[in-house]
Amino acid sequence: MAESTLDLPPAPPPGQQALDEVVRFTSDLIRIDTTNRGGGDCAERPAAEYVAERLADAGIEPRVLESAPGRANVVARIEGSDPSAGALLVHGHLDVVPAEPDEWSVHPFSGEVRDGVVWGRGAVDMKDMDAMVLATVRAWAREGRRPRRDIVLAFTADEEDSAVHGSGFLADRHADLFDGCVEGISESGAFTFHTASGLRLYPVAAGERGTAWLKLTAKGRAGHGSKVNRENAVSALAAAVSRIGEHHWPVRLSATVRAALAELAALHEIDTDLDAASPDGLERAVEALLEALGPSAALVESTVRNSSNPTMFSAGYKLNVIPGEATAHVDGRIVPGGEEEFTETLDRLTGSRVDWEFHHRERPLEAPIDSPTFAAMREALEHFDPGAHVVPYCMSGGTDAKQFGRLGITGYGFSPLKLPPGFDYQALFHGVDERVPVEALHFGVRVLDRFMSR
Repeated sequence: MAESTLDLPPAPPPGQQALDEVVRFTSDLIRIDTTNRGGGDCAERPAAEYVAERLADAGIEPRVLESAPGRANVVARIEGSDPSAGALLVHGHLDVVPAEPDEWSVHPFSGEVRDGVVWGRGAVDMKDMDAMVLATVRAWAREGRRPRRDIVLAFTADEEDSAVHGSGFLADRHADLFDGCVEGISESGAFTFHTASGLRLYPVAAGERGTAWLKLTAKGRAGHGSKVNRENAVSALAAAVSRIGEHHWPVRLSATVRAALAELAALHEIDTDLDAASPDGLERAVEALLEALGPSAALVESTVRNSSNPTMFSAGYKLNVIPGEATAHVDGRIVPGGEEEFTETLDRLTGSRVDWEFHHRERPLEAPIDSPTFAAMREALEHFDPGAHVVPYCMSGGTDAKQFGRLGITGYGFSPLKLPPGFDYQALFHGVDERVPVEALHFGVRVLDRFMSR
């Protein structure tokens, strides 16, 4: 199947109208403030209606599905020419994280296009991908083209919180809309990564660490702050949080991360054989390889092991009162196969005086890198950027692919952008002055068109 698919004669790339539209759609979507503050505080409905109108204008029938007032999702299906081919899910979220205008060079919801760059919250996470998909499928409609396989489009709410109102709602309540979908693509992969030696890499995500957001609770004896108190909840919790934050998790390589390290080592001409390392020697071998990779280590260093970062601490209401309870939250992430080690370690680190529970939990994901789909993604990227190198990698965080994975859909991170040297793409996720070059959007439309249509 891989050879016959890749050998199909390519259609002409999208015309100027699609390239103009992707910039306009990105800017327009940024102007629609869909800030997700968590706890249900978000309204994606205006952005969902914008997307639905663009689809309907092209003759693609959208379904707008609300999980709660204002929490809207859009789903549509484009029929392919080969009914025997498994459908491809293409999904992107409509919500964004908060942004403080005083910290930005431009207003984060201006959608300003300046010096060939589109500025604003969501420019890379991920209203750019939403816009690229819209521009691509509208070009198909104008040109009377159909993809080979069915394409299911999903524009979701609530990805930046728990996904309960978005992909979780769709997977649980509207699974029939995804009938036949076997694979999916979404955010955080296929961007240009420039190495110190001048290589251009395109990391395509074929895995995600699992989400393990934790709530820790310590109970003690309330009392006066001037008195001896050996049952101080704050002291017990602080000690546990310190142990968790300082814990050094051992190296645990998933198949995707092992493949990523091997390909990066080969491209950087580093002689290493992780498969030959003993269990005791693997830690030293991986650390040595990461050091030798230099800046390129950023693609893999967060995914070679589990992690646990304390993020919130709450206790007390007055300085001279010892509270009877204290709580904290920890952002934990779990590599594929690392669930048992994670829970056993947390039991040990929290100790007997602190209880812990999962505040939110999603399983790790892995996708095959020897699949025809991965080959097609590689081909499309390298076609439009000859001399570049596609490498697999695992995301340190998570996406809506976790929820759609419940339906048996294998997920890849594929949101193509060709970026100039010095453009720190990963730092812009949830960062200040988020932005995306216009030329990167044009590249993304061309690559998506070639990949999705074939």
